[in-house]
Amino acid sequence: MTESAPDMPNASLTRQAMDRLRGEIIDCRLRPGETLAEGSTAQRLGLGKAPIRAALARLAEEGLVEAVPRRGWVVSLVTIRDIHEVFDLRLLLEPEAARRAAGRVASGDTALAEARQRSMAAASLVERLEARHDFHRRVADLSGNERLSHQIGRLLDESRRMMLLRPGQAGSDTPVAENLLLAVLEGRAADAARAMHEAVWTFRTGVLSALTAPEAGTVL
Repeated sequence: MTESAPDMPNASLTRQAMDRLRGEIIDCRLRPGETLAEGSTAQRLGLGKAPIRAALARLAEEGLVEAVPRRGWVVSLVTIRDIHEVFDLRLLLEPEAARRAAGRVASGDTALAEARQRSMAAASLVERLEARHDFHRRVADLSGNERLSHQIGRLLDESRRMMLLRPGQAGSDTPVAENLLLAVLEGRAADAARAMHEAVWTFRTGVLSALTAPEAGTVL
C-alpha cells in the first residue's frame, strides 16, 4: 500500500487557505506588492505551512500572487495591461451571457431583482460592489452555460479588486442596470446584450480613469 508523503497538504485545508487568501487579495485587505511569508501567514490563519504553500502555488496560477526570489510570495500588482485584458474579456463574454439570459428568469424568481435592490441600498462601497457583482453573476448563471458563468465569475473577482484599489471610482450605474434588469426580465435579448455592454464599459472607464491618475501608485 502506498503511503502519502508526510508533507502532503490536506485538500480541504488547502481549499480553506485558498478561499481566505483569495478573499483578502480580492477585497484589497492584502494590497498589491505586499509580501506573504508562509510561516506568519500560517500562524495568522491558524493553518499549517503545507496547505498555505499549496494555496499560494495555486493562487500564483491564477495570477494573484508571485514567487519572488529572496522575498517569498508577493501579492501581484495591477497593471494597465491587466485592466485592459480583464475588461476586454468581460466585454466579449458578459453581453453574450445577458443575451442568453433574457427571458430565462422563472416566474416568481425575484433573486435578480433583489440583487439589484441591494446594490441601490448598499451603504458602503464594498457592499455595493458585492451586490453589483452578485447581480452580474446571476445574469451569467441564467445564461445556462456553466463554463461561461465560471469564467465571468473569475473576471468579476479580478475587476472587484481593481475597483477597490481606488474607492472613488465606483460611481452610480442606476440607469444602465435598470435597463439591463428590465431587458432580461422581459426577454429582450438584443437590448440585454447592449445594456450589459454599456454597464461593463462604464466600469472599465471608471477603473482606467482612477488607476491611471498621477497619484495611483499601484499600477505600472
